[in-house]
Amino acid sequence: MIGELYEQALAGTAVAEIEHADGTATPLPVQRWLHATPGDESVLDRCAGPTLDVGAGPGRLTVALAERGVPALAIDITPQAVKLARSSGALALQRDVFDRLPGTGRWSTVLLADGNIGIGGDPAALLRRARALLRPEGSVVAEAGPPGSRSWSEQVRLRAAAGPGPWFPWAWIGADQLVTLAAATDLRVTESWSDSGRWFAVLSRPADPEP
Repeated sequence: MIGELYEQALAGTAVAEIEHADGTATPLPVQRWLHATPGDESVLDRCAGPTLDVGAGPGRLTVALAERGVPALAIDITPQAVKLARSSGALALQRDVFDRLPGTGRWSTVLLADGNIGIGGDPAALLRRARALLRPEGSVVAEAGPPGSRSWSEQVRLRAAAGPGPWFPWAWIGADQLVTLAAATDLRVTESWSDSGRWFAVLSRPADPEP
């Protein structure tokens, strides 16, 4: 569980950063998650049909999809994130992606934006779960790191002036590693692109074989 520091950062009552296992830290980009961000439109354009927004945070993408007339559900493990998403007009549930979810096997799109391909520290396990959530010929729309960047998994935690939160697993993967990762999870990369310094790919689930 990410913990209270994430909730406080979303509420604006704490400034948090991500502490890595080696003690280095990077900013937690909360403001980017609260408001429309350059590159978002290209992601939304590729969400065809009912979309599950995984790790949706305050739900900006879920709301934007609904405004386009695309049915969308936000899920997040953090109560404050779900509260913010709902207050913005999103349909949102407090749920872990590995829990039982509505619409399993019937989603057209599973959205993993804002680095959420790192949820759980095992991108392959997450993509296998996403594949199970999709209908045949559905797609994962995923955001990754820049091509050539190092891919790794580690324990991280949030920290603020008042102290650190609990450790939890997270992963990072470069965009150029997605083809290999997709092949290992019975998906295939059908499109990749960059927009506003962000990198994305569509990973499609093949149609089921004819009986």
